[in-house]
Amino acid sequence: MQPVEINAGTWYLRALRADDRITDVPALSLLGVDSPADYVASANADWDAETRFVWAICIPTTGELIAVIGVTPDGSSGELWGRAREGYDEALDAATAAVSRFAEGALGLIVAEHFTRTIR
Repeated sequence: MQPVEINAGTWYLRALRADDRITDVPALSLLGVDSPADYVASANADWDAETRFVWAICIPTTGELIAVIGVTPDGSSGELWGRAREGYDEALDAATAAVSRFAEGALGLIVAEHFTRTIR
């Protein structure tokens, strides 16, 4: 599956990027990701394999990554997880409902009420 962009009200969700136009590598470093470029590559490969779905939560006017959210399928259920940069918890909270709807509607997953504030 190709990555799907989501509008979450004030926030814009897109696939992670690390190319000559946009790079999420510095922001992922701020979130504590050890090898951000490798993380971007594996997140995009996981979209293709449909084993993990990861979005950058961005400021719409700049495209800057301020949080990461994802859902990891496990049979018919999905684990929802994410982490925000300092000061951007509201963006992560807003994206939770939109990603849950996508996981349930487009992927047919039952998303648990529990939300893990981490990066997977």
